[in-house]
Amino acid sequence: MTDTSAPPEPPVRPERSAVVPAPSAAPDDARPAEQPRPSGLGRVLARAAAVTAALTALGSLLGLVRDQTIAHLFGAGPATDAFLVAWTVPELSATVLIEDAMALLLIPAFSLALARRGTGAGQGPDPVRALLAATLPRLLLALATVMVLLELGAPAIVGVLAPGLRDSALAVDCTRLTAATVLTFGLTGYFSAALRAHRRFVPPAAVYVVYNIGIVATLLLLHARWGVRAAAAGVAVGGLLMVLVQLPSFLRRVPPCGTGPRRSAEPAGAPAPLGLALLAPVIVFTLCRQAQVLIERFLAAPLPAGAISHLNYAQKVAQLPMVLSLMIVTVTFPVVARALADGEPEKARLRVERDLTLAGMVVLLGTAFVIACAPQIVHVLFQRGAFDAVDTAATASVMRVYALGLLGQSMVGALVRPFFSAARPTWYPAAAMGAGLLITVVAGAVTVGYWGIYGIAGANAAGITATAVLLLRGLGTQVIAVRARTVAAGLGRLVIAATAACAAGWATTRLLPGPVPSLTVCCLVVPAVATATAAAVRVPEIPHLLATVKRKLPHAR
Repeated sequence: MTDTSAPPEPPVRPERSAVVPAPSAAPDDARPAEQPRPSGLGRVLARAAAVTAALTALGSLLGLVRDQTIAHLFGAGPATDAFLVAWTVPELSATVLIEDAMALLLIPAFSLALARRGTGAGQGPDPVRALLAATLPRLLLALATVMVLLELGAPAIVGVLAPGLRDSALAVDCTRLTAATVLTFGLTGYFSAALRAHRRFVPPAAVYVVYNIGIVATLLLLHARWGVRAAAAGVAVGGLLMVLVQLPSFLRRVPPCGTGPRRSAEPAGAPAPLGLALLAPVIVFTLCRQAQVLIERFLAAPLPAGAISHLNYAQKVAQLPMVLSLMIVTVTFPVVARALADGEPEKARLRVERDLTLAGMVVLLGTAFVIACAPQIVHVLFQRGAFDAVDTAATASVMRVYALGLLGQSMVGALVRPFFSAARPTWYPAAAMGAGLLITVVAGAVTVGYWGIYGIAGANAAGITATAVLLLRGLGTQVIAVRARTVAAGLGRLVIAATAACAAGWATTRLLPGPVPSLTVCCLVVPAVATATAAAVRVPEIPHLLATVKRKLPHAR
């Protein structure tokens, strides 16, 4: 499979105001008078979104195979709890270095470098290669240092993350194996950001495919000899594969300094694309967001054995709709960043508003399905080998609680990107995430004694939802003046549609015997009821999507 072709780069326009005023010619809840016409960029984004969706779905499917393999081989007990504590390292690394911080920092930086390419007078270094030389060596040194510190401090890290864990020695061994992901995930995130800024989406979308293949293969080869340590070794192998799958495309698009022709220099006095003022708020936001997982495992460590595992299995399955919804903003984030770099903030605003509605549509459809069919989903995916019916019941119950926060999770992932897309320092997202984290900590500490893992999952949902509300309210005053009331009204209609679909799916599971038949029928009932209800309550995007389907049908015959 080849990379998605990028259209010619648009000329750079003079920079405009950082905040786009909302249009005043129409009421706040009005739709734009005209739908945007298809363009070359639109077709490129559509193809990129389709490829990204396919590879994201495949990566998620392989992630389920990974979790199924771990559940089948080790069940949900002290060994899996120890491994999941060690898995905190790659989870945190993935959030900071692949999914959030690295992308939020480097995609705008590379977009700005691309916009400056060819705009200066005289001859000098290519801005893209200059950015590479200024950032990559320092990043490698920092990542290698952190990796060594994790290796040496593994016992202390386990003690802090999970005090009272039954098999802390096993968790230490696994932590030392997973520490390698700090280096490999950092390179993966750097390559992904650079390629997406160049509108090359296939290799970045494939990283979780090869990652999960590496884990499963290592598990199958070594589990009899190494036990759950084989899963930790598989994480290290998978991280290396993530780097290798992107390396050829990265070297073609961003060759090392000195290997290509010299290009026009960047304008004198232009601000550095990266600096402490820009780095700090992004990193703090990312760490606060990932701290939710740390809090969950800290609170669950004293609970009966298997509590951490039940939380993990529930979260991994429940978050699949959120992951699929964020593929939309993953593809369009470079477009938003480039629009702001080119001085076209109105274009960025329209893109963000539509992305929020589409992401909400995807995640709420998945939420309805997860809540309606949680026991059947867990039974089909995990109930075999060491994972018994008791584990299924506990995981399904907590998964339903987690699902209540999926819209908040998706909106936080979608809303934070515009804040950082202009490559300007802003602490608002970190403050909003900090407020949500405080809610999670307080609510979790209060409710865990009464409701155990259900209280922990409920606190997670409450905290992330509060963060999403704060981000939506603050976006208009920070970077892009999205019409918050219009977006909120559209999401409210989608919640109504998802509630009706969830009720229909729940009724279906009660009428049909067996998990497989009920899941099969629910796959038809839930989307049908959601679409019909969304059309009835006039969700803005539904007519446009139906019209698009009708236009495509003649070509499919």
